[in-house]
Amino acid sequence: MKQVQKIAVIGSGAWGTGLANVFADAGHDVTVWGRDKDVINAINSKHENSKYLGSIVLNSSLKATLDLKNIIQQSEWIVCAIPTQQIRSVFQPVSALLEEKHIINTSKGIEVGTLKRVSEIFQEMAPNAHYSILSGPSFAIEVAKRLPTAVTLASSNMEEATKVQQALAVPYFRTYTSRDVVGVEFAGALKNVIAIASGMVTGLNLGFNAQAALINRGIAEIMRIAKAFHADPFTFLGLAGTGDLILTCTGPLSRNRKVGVLLGEGKNLNQIQKDLGGVAEGVYTAKSAFELSHKSGIELPITEQIFQILYQKCTPREALQSLMKRELKEEW
Repeated sequence: MKQVQKIAVIGSGAWGTGLANVFADAGHDVTVWGRDKDVINAINSKHENSKYLGSIVLNSSLKATLDLKNIIQQSEWIVCAIPTQQIRSVFQPVSALLEEKHIINTSKGIEVGTLKRVSEIFQEMAPNAHYSILSGPSFAIEVAKRLPTAVTLASSNMEEATKVQQALAVPYFRTYTSRDVVGVEFAGALKNVIAIASGMVTGLNLGFNAQAALINRGIAEIMRIAKAFHADPFTFLGLAGTGDLILTCTGPLSRNRKVGVLLGEGKNLNQIQKDLGGVAEGVYTAKSAFELSHKSGIELPITEQIFQILYQKCTPREALQSLMKRELKEEW
């Protein structure tokens, strides 16, 4: 019989609510934390999150709260489902409560300034916590609709990973385990940058040939930096690698792709972000990844051009020319 876990999901957006619903469907005691009173009240009273997930009916056992300290104190597992750049400000005040807990991270990014992956952020705040990362091709709305989804759960402790894998076992949500935390984190973070580039290909009407090449060279770029940090190359053939990259680069629900499409059409970045209705992690990761590549001496040409577009007033067409005019070389 599956052991019932007491789980806190930190983040009441579409993804946090959708994943919380998976845990609830699996029979666990799940509470969602968020700052939006209307969202919290709707989850508790109507069993829905209409702001982010429309009229989808959530598991009736799912609860929500505004009290972060209490929910962490009362829970065994802590699921991080907030944007990467907010993790430190949200969790630092309650970091002492995280010790010995199991943190299941779902955030995909690299912290601006420190250039740290999420596992490194939590290691600083709660060095004795258990850590795993859940990543893969998983649009929140489809998970909430209980459509078939498969993801990767990576942890350095396979016993802990197996516990989470079994805890998430429901007919529509399948989890594979991995030991490669570094690879899964880099894949999840950097695919958002490539998705912005992929969106620009669409916005500029450059065709399917260009998009296929962009996605393929994107995975090569991700593998290059991850290899430098001793990631497993096979990770990038899996769900957290090519699986998530393809979805984010081509799926119309991808916020990062949408940013790229609109930039390609000539729209202003500040206005795009205001109208987006959520955070596009790739906008921030592009800056961190660009700085990390220069610090590490690793060539990331696509990432560099996205950084130039987002932060240095380069136009998408100028960036395209820079990429196409690069020195010719062997593929691998």
